[in-house]
Amino acid sequence: MEMQTTAGLASAQVEHKNRDMRRALAMISGKWKLEIMSILGQRAHRFGELKRAVPGITQHMLTQRLRELENDGLVSRTIFAEIPPRVEYARTELVVEVCPYMDGLLEWYLAKAAPTANADCPTLPVRSAPSDQ
Repeated sequence: MEMQTTAGLASAQVEHKNRDMRRALAMISGKWKLEIMSILGQRAHRFGELKRAVPGITQHMLTQRLRELENDGLVSRTIFAEIPPRVEYARTELVVEVCPYMDGLLEWYLAKAAPTANADCPTLPVRSAPSDQ
């Protein structure tokens, strides 16, 4: 007989759920990813604009994070056939879908963790609901 957890799930189900949770969090976690997705939530940006909008990020790190986000389907990359070539990065519908969850996490943080956090640590404003584009 398979062992049951307190939530009534079999241990194999719990392992599967935990694996899926780790995969989901890996898509959006990592230094700079949330900030990049937030910036792209405003509009599409060129690489240089993103580099200027994310203080402290190196060109190498921005390239790496954009590739990861693109591979995970969270960012689209559009190459325009112009001279000189122009490349724009934009959020995908997956980011639009995950925004309410990110906003919920931020609201939880502001309500629970922020009052006890370091007073020197800036907090981000809660975003309004995304408009239909």
